[in-house]
Amino acid sequence: MSETTTLTHQDSDGRVKMVDVGQKQSTARMALAFASMFAGEKVLELLQAGGLAKGDAWAASRVAAIMAAKKTSELIPLTHPIRLDSVRVDLFAIGKDRIGCFATASAFDRTGVEMEAMVAASTAMLNMYDMVKGANKGACIEQTRLVYKSGGKSGDWLSPSAQIGQIEKLATSKGKGTPKDPCDEAMLKVRFGIENDAHGGDWHRQVSLLGVESIEKMRSKGLEVDFGSFAENIATSGICLYELPVGTLMWCEAGPVMQVTQIGKECHTKCAVYYRAGDCVMPREGIFTIVLAGGQIKSGERFITLQM
Repeated sequence: MSETTTLTHQDSDGRVKMVDVGQKQSTARMALAFASMFAGEKVLELLQAGGLAKGDAWAASRVAAIMAAKKTSELIPLTHPIRLDSVRVDLFAIGKDRIGCFATASAFDRTGVEMEAMVAASTAMLNMYDMVKGANKGACIEQTRLVYKSGGKSGDWLSPSAQIGQIEKLATSKGKGTPKDPCDEAMLKVRFGIENDAHGGDWHRQVSLLGVESIEKMRSKGLEVDFGSFAENIATSGICLYELPVGTLMWCEAGPVMQVTQIGKECHTKCAVYYRAGDCVMPREGIFTIVLAGGQIKSGERFITLQM
């Protein structure tokens, strides 16, 4: 019988049971969940300014989510107590009126941590509602969903709305209109972009990304180019970046979150790459993002895209 038709929490007589995991082998488990909430512009303004009467809603909601993850087996009757290794909660504003949350849970155990991640994400939104209801009782939790899980007999699972890629290289520059200098780690800052990069600022093209697949197209034309040659901040592999819809979220393994704001760009002046090769792939296949949640990113780390 397929996984989709097997009800593991019922016995042969249809009675509710707790699944016996006593004979299962412990493996490394990880799960990523996402939740979002419509809060309204007034609430977002208060949150950004730290003006809520109840205090720091971001910190309170993060702590509430972590505490809830540890209590999952007491909240969801048929789940097992899990020896959690870590829980991380990343909260951020989306646009002018929404709040988003990515929650990750990990453990080395005999059963998965999907429910722990989802309980964390949904509790973050519930606590956020409690913090903001005085400013807007019409705030509304829109969704909570599993994005990715790994480990166990069933292996990896990825939401149909998500894709997994890898950060191959990072690059920054001190001046605009010049190739960037490759590096292996960088700091993403909210409402700015990559720290110390000339293109950073409070605008819609804070961070530029280009796939190594696109860079290889230019190399096949005989052009000697390296990471950063097209003024991209992040070179990636595994995802066709320019096919991502504007608004797509990009969750990085260490916690930072970006959102796609533009696909390609119009070049008003031809760059050095164009004059050398007669073509430049960045205007067609490069993408641009803003930073929603900051933190360190490194070469070799995974990232997951999620269509809203």
